[in-house]
Amino acid sequence: QVQLVESGGGLVQPGGSLKLSCAATGNTFAIYMTDWYRQAPGKQREKVATIFSSGETDYEDFAKGRFTISRDSAAFPVYLQMDSLVPEDTAVYFCHARATPITRDYWGQGTQVTVSS
Repeated sequence: QVQLVESGGGLVQPGGSLKLSCAATGNTFAIYMTDWYRQAPGKQREKVATIFSSGETDYEDFAKGRFTISRDSAAFPVYLQMDSLVPEDTAVYFCHARATPITRDYWGQGTQVTVSS
């Protein structure tokens, strides 16, 4: 089992920045990819960015150039640096991790990000 806890959300003005963190406890050695997802009110949950155990990263188009997913030398915490935020980025941001060899998905409880003047 893996437990994920997000932090770092809050209220920020348009054009501002936030850095989210995803901490993990449990059998994190089995994790091979970690994602950030977000869900805005009335919308489906969508992927934001992924970081693999290799260090390779992948971003959705809306996140490219504005968001950066990263981690330190250890697998966790995983960070999401968000710059040039716009009101459309307002959502609950979730950390997701997938484990192998038996595929298991883990989710955090989410952290609210509100972009508003």
